[in-house]
Amino acid sequence: MHISIVIPVYGCDECLNELYFRLKSVIVQFTQDFEVIMVNDASPDNAWETIKILAKKDKRVKGINFSRNFGQHYAITAGLNYAKGEWIIVMDCDLQDQPEEIVKLYNKGQEGYDIVFARRAIRKDKYLKKLLSKLFYKFFDYFTNTKSDEAVATFGIYSKQVIINYRKLGERNRLFPISVRWLGFNIGYIDVKHTIRNSGKSSYTFSKLLNIAIDNIIAQSNKPLKLSIKFGFTLSLLSFLYGIYLILRKFFLDVSIGWTSIIVSIFFIGGLIFANFGLIGLYIGKIFEETQKRPLYIIKEMVGLD
Repeated sequence: MHISIVIPVYGCDECLNELYFRLKSVIVQFTQDFEVIMVNDASPDNAWETIKILAKKDKRVKGINFSRNFGQHYAITAGLNYAKGEWIIVMDCDLQDQPEEIVKLYNKGQEGYDIVFARRAIRKDKYLKKLLSKLFYKFFDYFTNTKSDEAVATFGIYSKQVIINYRKLGERNRLFPISVRWLGFNIGYIDVKHTIRNSGKSSYTFSKLLNIAIDNIIAQSNKPLKLSIKFGFTLSLLSFLYGIYLILRKFFLDVSIGWTSIIVSIFFIGGLIFANFGLIGLYIGKIFEETQKRPLYIIKEMVGLD
């Protein structure tokens, strides 16, 4: 197998036929030896039936159907676990990533790159989605000491060696582009066209993006704990200095200390203690999830795959 194309599917049933025909017309330009693996992440529409019809018409189309919604990056992982190509392309199903741009990615990969990310030079998303994405990466980069490119998503081409090593990653919390970048290898970038979404709507709300950011920050960095320790020491120092100030006022100016400042200090410090316990609890919770060793996803049905 020369090329595998892995596509997580959610809420894009109307796009799948057009996506298949456009992919086929592009890939046959440089190989007939390819496969298209569509992973249905419990899409609420008729996507799985469409995938089965396409697989019946063309044996190069293969499908994986999850038992429930596990998330985009788990759907990508499932597809990659079954991909057999020397080169693996990952892309979304909504046609915002243009299949015709695969030629650029493939040619760039032949220059000696193991990973080629598609950079959306001009994003055609709505303003709110672009803003949320920007905030997400700012938040994520600060706490993980990384530098992400908000113009880069999952669309890209990856050598078989990269995917073999990606399969070795065992953690539950994962963002595919960040995990792949962590692997190393030769990384290249190329600008591609980005279009508006033809059907459906993005499932990434602000609360979902925030939860993903928190989960992955906790999974990949202990910076929040370090900041908590620094803040605690700073607060202790300020409280100590304030206590000395109150004592000096009492002895030299005969000013009553009163109970207000004490009560406020107690509530303030108590709130910080509970917040820190909550932060530690999040880390312990993630450790618990990892030790459960549950599968990343459950497959209900497959077509064209063993």
